Order: sequence, then C-alpha cells, then structure tokens
Amino acid sequence: MMKAPKSRIGVWVRWFVLSAAVLLTLPAHRAAMAAEPPIKIGFGICLTGALAGNGKAALLSMEMWKEDVNKRGGLLGRQVEFVYYDDQTKPAAVPAIYSKLLDVDKVDLIISGYGTNVIAALMPIAMERGLTVMGLFGMANNEKHNYPGYFSIIPAGPDPMVDWSRGFFEVAAKQTPKPATIALVGADAEYPHAALAGARKSSEAFGFKVVYDNKYPPTTVDYTPIVRAIQATQPDLVYIASYPPDTAGMILAINEVGLEPKMIGGGMVGLQFAALQTKLGPKLNGIVNYEFWAPEPTLNFSGVADFLKRYQAEAEKAGVDPLGHYIPPFAYANVQILGMAVEATKSLDQKKLAEYIHANEFDTVAGKIKFAPNGEWAKSRTLMTQFQNIVGNDVDQFKKAGRHAILYPEELKSGALIYPYAKAKK
Repeated sequence: MMKAPKSRIGVWVRWFVLSAAVLLTLPAHRAAMAAEPPIKIGFGICLTGALAGNGKAALLSMEMWKEDVNKRGGLLGRQVEFVYYDDQTKPAAVPAIYSKLLDVDKVDLIISGYGTNVIAALMPIAMERGLTVMGLFGMANNEKHNYPGYFSIIPAGPDPMVDWSRGFFEVAAKQTPKPATIALVGADAEYPHAALAGARKSSEAFGFKVVYDNKYPPTTVDYTPIVRAIQATQPDLVYIASYPPDTAGMILAINEVGLEPKMIGGGMVGLQFAALQTKLGPKLNGIVNYEFWAPEPTLNFSGVADFLKRYQAEAEKAGVDPLGHYIPPFAYANVQILGMAVEATKSLDQKKLAEYIHANEFDTVAGKIKFAPNGEWAKSRTLMTQFQNIVGNDVDQFKKAGRHAILYPEELKSGALIYPYAKAKK
C-alpha cells in the first residue's frame, strides 16, 4: 500500500485543524450575533381617539415592514424592534411620549405619529435634539421651521399648502363655462388651516371669487346650518377641508339640504377609508376629492398589488380598514425609506441619515419618492379623483377600477369628470 507523501499529510492536517477551528467558532459567532441589541425605532401612534382607525392601519403596515426586514436579517445585522405608545390623537401627549422614548427607552431612531397636529407637537423636540424625523401625513409641518432633518411622507409636493389643492382648481378651471365663485370651509384645526390657506391662494391664482370663507369648531355635530349658509351664497365651487367625523357630517348635510354647486369636495379626510365609503355609499357620487392611491390601472406601482393583498388579509383579522388604499402603502414606505438610509450609510447617525435621504430617490411600495430641500416631495402626486358609479354600500366595489376616476394629474388620469355635480349624483 502506498503512503501519502509527508507534504500532502501536512496539508490534510492543516485543513482538518482549520475546519475544526471554524466549526468551533460558529456557535460563538452566532451567540455574538444574537447578543447584538436590537435597533429600536420609537414613535407615538393614535390607537384611541378620533383618528384611531388611521393609526391602527398605519401600525399594521409598519409591523409588516418590521417583519419583512427582520426576516432578511434586520438592519446592520441587528433585529428591529418597535417601541410605541398611544398618543390618543392628542398633540398634548406627544412631548412626554417622545421624551420617554429618547431618555428612558433609549430608542435609536424615531418616526412621527399620524397627522399634522401630532407632528407639529413633535417638531420642537426633534429640532432641539437634532433628530431625523419621518413625518407620516403631515400638512406643511416644516413650513415655518425649514428643518433639514424632517421628511414628509405625504405626496403634497414642494409647496404643500398650494400643491395640495392645485388639482381641484386645475380641473375646475378647464370646465365650460368656467366657474366664477367659490366657497371655502373647514374645521378649526391645524390641517384645515393649512389646506384652506393654499385654497385661498389657488382661488386668487385661478380667478375664482371667494363668496364664503369660514371655519367651524371640531366639536360640531350639526352641519346643516353651515351647509345652508354656503347655499345662500350660491357658489359654483365648494372646497371643504375636514377630518373624518366632519367629512361624514358635511356630506350627509349636503344631501339633506340639496346643495348642488358645479363641483364640490377637495380636501375631505376620511373618504379614502372603507368605513366612510360604505356608510355613505351612493351619496359619494360626484364628490371630487384628493387621494394618494386608487385601484386604477395608472397607479400600478411595483410591489403595491402584493402589498395590498397581504395587508387586506391581515386587516380582516386585525379589524382595521379593509381597503388599505390611503395610509398603509405610505406608512410602510415611511419606515422603508428610513431602513434604506440606515443600510446605505451603515450608520444610525442622525445627520448622515438626513443627508442621505435628501440626496437620493427611493423606490417604495408607494412609488418613487424623492424629497425637496424642505423635506416635502420634490414633485406633487396628490391626486384628484371623482367618485362615480357607486351603487349600494358593498365594500368590494371600492376595490375595483372605475369607482375613483383619476382626474389629475394628467399623466395618471384614468377617467373624465362628470360635470356638473348634480349630473354626477344621478
């Protein structure tokens, strides 16, 4: 029997020793990985209060992102953990929540809760501590501050107050004969203030005479007097900036009183959700209102169909908005962008993250997102849609194309305006 050369035996021995060393170190390596503390992302979110439905839908979507990213190994080789508290839809609760997150829970990153009012309460803390903030659906929250660490996940555009309502006015201005007068109305709260400020500028720019301009208390329960006051001015257009409870109240009052301007809607929050869509049903026909996503063929962004299919299955079990057209894709994109920045910079440094987010475009489930210097979207993608062909109160019809005809912007248009409003109601 031939013997292996001594040199070959030496190679085998060295290979055996090296392999054994690697195998022995694997458990230690795994243990070290497991011992790495998680990356904590902290936020307040409205799980109770007037906007609890929105907050719960946003939380479900963000939990989906966390599950996805952790399955891929987390961020920077560390698992991601959420630390959050119920802000009860109360801006006054926000400072204490974020102080606890930062000083007691020692979170690594923060995002905002849902909506303009709570983001406004967060901004002073973020600026004082130099934090990067992803703001979920806030209207012009950085208008006064111009803080370089703020990024808005709402497709309003670089001039959010004006860009928000621009589509409503552009669509109206193309009609023949061109409308001449407009009524402006909204709740006395942060978001409606900003939306109405932009609508006033657009009214002037498009040559519409304002014949009614008023606010109502957020606690209002009877909207009939408001609608009658608007009707008395006989406006061609009515622009409404409202939150979900008053959105429903206004539409019911509009139908009760029989207000029929040529075009109505614009800035009504809540009409994007199944709860109001099924409650109001055919009363929605003809309303022209903002949207961010609709099941129309022109909005088939990469990954959004799969996301919504998964979200809708989870939403049914969780008892939240079963459609998921409004907040969910953007709530997912909110943390998706933050995660992309962490991975790209290999850092949790707040300044580095902000600089990277400013400098890059992000491909998300909500489409491509690039930010302007003020943290708003570099290009507006606030849609104007018209409810059409609504029959009964079945939720499934709102999952189909043709119920939210996209009127604006032109490159995403999927249908034509039925004009005037009285014709569209039939």
